[in-house]
Amino acid sequence: MGSLVEELVGALGAGKVSTETALLARYAVDQAPVLDFQLPEAVVFAGSVAEVQAVVRLCAAHSVAVVARGAGTGVSGGAHASRNCVVLSLERMNRILDLNPDDETAVVEPGVVNAALNEAAAEHGLMYAPDPASFRSSTIGGNVATNAGGLRCAKYGVTRDSVLALDVVLADGSLIHTGHQTFKGVAGYDLTGLFVGSEGTLGIVVGATVRLKYLPREVHTIAAFYPDFRQAAAGVLAVGRARVQPAIMELLDGGTLAQLDELHGSDLSARGRSLLLIQTDGFGAAAEADVVRSVLAAGGATVTTEATAEAEQLVELRRNSRGVEVDDQYRVGEDVAVPRSRLVDYVSALEDLAAEHSVNLKVVAHAGDGNLHPTFWIDRQDSAVDEGAMDRLNLALDASIDAALEMGGTITGEHGIGQYKLRWLGLEQPEPVRELQRRIKELFDPAGILNPGKAI
Repeated sequence: MGSLVEELVGALGAGKVSTETALLARYAVDQAPVLDFQLPEAVVFAGSVAEVQAVVRLCAAHSVAVVARGAGTGVSGGAHASRNCVVLSLERMNRILDLNPDDETAVVEPGVVNAALNEAAAEHGLMYAPDPASFRSSTIGGNVATNAGGLRCAKYGVTRDSVLALDVVLADGSLIHTGHQTFKGVAGYDLTGLFVGSEGTLGIVVGATVRLKYLPREVHTIAAFYPDFRQAAAGVLAVGRARVQPAIMELLDGGTLAQLDELHGSDLSARGRSLLLIQTDGFGAAAEADVVRSVLAAGGATVTTEATAEAEQLVELRRNSRGVEVDDQYRVGEDVAVPRSRLVDYVSALEDLAAEHSVNLKVVAHAGDGNLHPTFWIDRQDSAVDEGAMDRLNLALDASIDAALEMGGTITGEHGIGQYKLRWLGLEQPEPVRELQRRIKELFDPAGILNPGKAI
């Protein structure tokens, strides 16, 4: 390995290659639970496409794996280091190369932070629609790798819906360009769509052409408080039946509201046991908001018309609703999705599972598209004296996955499979489908050096 490190330093310079133990440990994991902690052999900070190509070629020559990394905000272990690997950080490739307000497109390097692109687009009355909760720190490259979603995805779609073209370094160090500059384009297979969500297992994204949307001139926020979570979930379906398409439709349960109050000094728990937060936007925002208020009030909600400052605060609190904890063996946040018509059923199943296995539960959801983030946890102190606590936690997690699949759902709506969810992938995808994916992986990466042990 010493020879590879020396060659990396020779190709990129000493300031871009590190073997310092503390830095290796920091870049060895993202924010997911760690199943098998491995230190990378080195961390490399690429500053250009040519440097990414050089790193991949050198690693391929030495049969060393390459784990591409953005900001490390993933929660499924997609950026966890694997044995005998180099972590390739793309965070220094952070330039917006072009922003064309007439074409409504932008060309960015993978290290551009989501919020930075939005700030640049806003100057032209535009926005980049995907907005994961980590948008202030997560990078476009990482968003592409996991096909990230966010609060606005019910109306504007997920990352794949906003990516037009990609520049990708393949496992042999060659560079390809996929896709097109236009909104339409169906020439050949959709390789761009294939790379989006592939978690760095097929190639390393070094550039992206993305579609921008109009920045709404008007936004209305509705907060609807309910006495319980199931009634709030029913409110989601009621809005859908009214044929209104909110930009944001978020659901928070009582445990989440209590935690937010504790963290931020708000008084949400005093106003209800569950909150349905809806935002309409565009020139019809006011009319749509009126319909939403009427529908929710008819369903038993206490509906408020929030002032602008409080509306922004509520949305911001929702973005932080995962809390300050990082998932670990005692606390695991999930990312399942079910058909919207089964939201009420799934919420009921989660509550029953938490009671059955004596574990704690809180739930937030991108309710507009049926994507839920239930978090199961046990107290560390209790687990020290209760030998069965960890087993109960894992049983609740497994049962929550089974329940989602039985309702026609998926084990991951937007966070990806990474390393952590591989244990459940076979429950959703039959072996012929998995074998086809393995063959695609082998075609793009015959030596298996690109983020091995992840995604498939």
